[in-house]
Amino acid sequence: MEIEKRTNGFDYTEGNNAKSVSDAVNESNLDDPADQRTCLICGDRATGLHYGIISCEGCKGFFKRSICNKRVYRCSRDKNCEMSRKQRNRCQYCRLLKCLQMGMNRKAIREDGMPGGRNKSIGPVQITEEEIERIMSGQEFKEDAPEHTWGNSGDSDHSSPSNGASEGNQPSPASTLSSNRSVEMNGYTAALRDQYINTSMSTHYQLLPHLFSYATHSALLAPQPRSLYPQSQPLVLQLVAAEDLAPLATPMLIEDGYKVTQVELFALLCRLADELLFRQISWIKKLPFFCELSIEDYTCLLSSTWQELILLSCLTIYSAQIFGDLADVTAKYTPSDDELQGFSEDGMEVMERLIYLFRKFHQLKISNEEYACMKAINFLNQDIRGLSNISQLEQLNKRYWYVCQDYTEYKYPHQPKRFPEIMMCLPEIRCIAGKLVNVPLEQLPLLFKAVLHSCKSSPTSYRAGPSPCVTSSSGN
Repeated sequence: MEIEKRTNGFDYTEGNNAKSVSDAVNESNLDDPADQRTCLICGDRATGLHYGIISCEGCKGFFKRSICNKRVYRCSRDKNCEMSRKQRNRCQYCRLLKCLQMGMNRKAIREDGMPGGRNKSIGPVQITEEEIERIMSGQEFKEDAPEHTWGNSGDSDHSSPSNGASEGNQPSPASTLSSNRSVEMNGYTAALRDQYINTSMSTHYQLLPHLFSYATHSALLAPQPRSLYPQSQPLVLQLVAAEDLAPLATPMLIEDGYKVTQVELFALLCRLADELLFRQISWIKKLPFFCELSIEDYTCLLSSTWQELILLSCLTIYSAQIFGDLADVTAKYTPSDDELQGFSEDGMEVMERLIYLFRKFHQLKISNEEYACMKAINFLNQDIRGLSNISQLEQLNKRYWYVCQDYTEYKYPHQPKRFPEIMMCLPEIRCIAGKLVNVPLEQLPLLFKAVLHSCKSSPTSYRAGPSPCVTSSSGN
């Protein structure tokens, strides 16, 4: 039985406000001769000559952040991913690789990180495959790295710490790297925390922690008891207060012996998605920084991240119902042979990734406080197209990144790798949300049945106990 085609699976489209912001940006360049040209990287409409080649604003900013932040990416496929306006955020490795192959000149970026190129006359460059490999592997950045571990690079156009985990849909943990410089944990001082936690804006940013170096150095150090940074506690509590922790109201009880059909299960999934989406809208209005951004920006952010927010909440605060009640409903649904044989490769990949992510979250047992911080970090993605106040978004993102790090270190002193492991779950969530759109709607009931059955049957299933996020963490 075919299912009525609905936009994006859950009948949710971008708001007019988000489109109007994008249109306003485009209209401001109507007189630009480059308007009729396309970006050599992704094919989007070009806005001019950036770092030596014709490109769009998105690829220009991505290239600058990648070089300034000395990022090292990883491709989970064959290093030949499609680059288009819709697909360019799927693989950061292939996007940067194409920037270099097309001639983007890294030497045209200003050393102080400020807007504007170093030399407007600098054109495209041709570099050897060996040079490209040195950049992509981070070897060139290692040789140029200073001896000190923290410094002021003045990168006012750099992306936030979370961007490695939220800009691209790369599942590889290495995609979360934001810098290739090592970080000594004792260099993470109160003054640095204060810069992001206690102030709303700052002129220059410090270098960002390298997640893997962070974990390695932390593991070598004995746990040091310490108090929570003064500003972290109220910021975390404000985020938790914005969450609706009440059980989902959508009925998920089925009489014994009743056989659930594909259409009925699909309708239930849609009702759940509607309720979860409504809760995300209510959550935005309760955020402590709600007045700091425009309604247009919030509309744009929600339009791009709502699937990721719903997925994150289902794996954490609503996991008991999703992997309990909903799993019981899906167990009463028996797919036909045609449905089983027609299950797509995209559906199989999403299923495998969801099961992996379920097990990872169960292992970590994310607390309410950590969940609230993860959600805010994922939501405040300044790389989404059409945003107007990117600098403020970046500041907010960094603020909660450091708040989450401070809280996790304080609450789990004997788990030095916990914070990077939590942050590395975000690119996987983004990857799954991006791939879920490609799964045919009529296959969603079978997908959810397979995932929930596998997780419920696992010896480490959530059904063995309460959801890890139902109650706040009280310690180790």
